[in-house]
Amino acid sequence: MKAEVLIIEDEQELAELIGLYLENEGIHTAWAESAEIGLRLLGEQTFDLIVLDINLPGMDGFEFLQEFRRNSRVPVIIVSAREADEDIIMALGVGADEFVTKPFTPRVLSARVRAVLRRTKVFANEERRLYRFADFELDYEGYNLKKGGGLIPMAAREFEILRLLVEHAGKTFSLQEVYDRVWGQEYGDLSAVSVYIQRIRKKIEVDYHNPVFIKTIHGKGYLFARELVR
Repeated sequence: MKAEVLIIEDEQELAELIGLYLENEGIHTAWAESAEIGLRLLGEQTFDLIVLDINLPGMDGFEFLQEFRRNSRVPVIIVSAREADEDIIMALGVGADEFVTKPFTPRVLSARVRAVLRRTKVFANEERRLYRFADFELDYEGYNLKKGGGLIPMAAREFEILRLLVEHAGKTFSLQEVYDRVWGQEYGDLSAVSVYIQRIRKKIEVDYHNPVFIKTIHGKGYLFARELVR
């Protein structure tokens, strides 16, 4: 079955170019010229990934993400001409999984899409495994995190980092090791790891300034408290 990707982009020519490259990779695409149309399409059919522009007419990409992340953890790749650190941090903070700066080559974006789809589909197809800590349940098959039966919205990359740490509870991972395992690249912006760790802590810790689950081992990295996993 082909992967289904929704492109939310108001520039039709660019959307068609992205779609052409993805179709050549065997990925089926749909196009929405606004966030509002994108939300309507998401209510009508299932998509495996979203390519999202920030500067959209009406509801912008940030507003779309905030609305979308209330009920879905489908991975989102943002494409934007904005390249300020504040915009990237904000995008990651509201649930984006990747940030690609315009101008970009469609070949590079296509590679990013394939990489994210590989990660999420691999996790979704693995044998069912559950990890529990405190009132939380980390479900590999459902690809979700629950607390007391309620679903906690998580971006795909948040889930992958939490899974890595929980599965190897008690083991310390450096920023580079987390980046290599989750991003799948040898080199990159390691500061992104800390941004995602902070986002995860805000979702699972009572006081994320004094974390109980994800510990910072100064000079070494992060570990998940082994004694809390069952």
